[in-house]
Amino acid sequence: MPFPHPDGVYAIATMYSVPDDAWHLELDRVAEQRNLLTAIVPAEDPAREPIVCFNPHARHLDVPNEVMRWFMDQVEEEIRASRDWMRLRPELVEVIYRLRQEYLGVIDDDSFSHVLAKARATVPEADLPAVLKAAFGRRPHGTTVQGDRT
Repeated sequence: MPFPHPDGVYAIATMYSVPDDAWHLELDRVAEQRNLLTAIVPAEDPAREPIVCFNPHARHLDVPNEVMRWFMDQVEEEIRASRDWMRLRPELVEVIYRLRQEYLGVIDDDSFSHVLAKARATVPEADLPAVLKAAFGRRPHGTTVQGDRT
């Protein structure tokens, strides 16, 4: 579902690309159904940086500064939501990355206690909340962290 700019002329479409393992945010001109630029935010790999792509074959089009700022604010929010965990200490990033790869970012309630014990054996107790939130969107007592994809 596109997220419209208040002027109604522009909108942002957000989708997850499995082959890219990344979130794509596309700034579109609604009436023309024309993609103006795409931001790609890698979701899993800390070594990959976000990028912005322009269509080099498209005709020139002036985009208002207000719209560009709005789009980049949305990109910044996606980067924060998808990648904040990558700013943790390198050893925690490594643990989170391995857990996300092993469990594909999802564990059921029955598996939680086993995974919690495994995490406790790997990271200090003080870091456990950040690791569980980033790897599975859960708190140490098992409840989910609502509205957070990390």
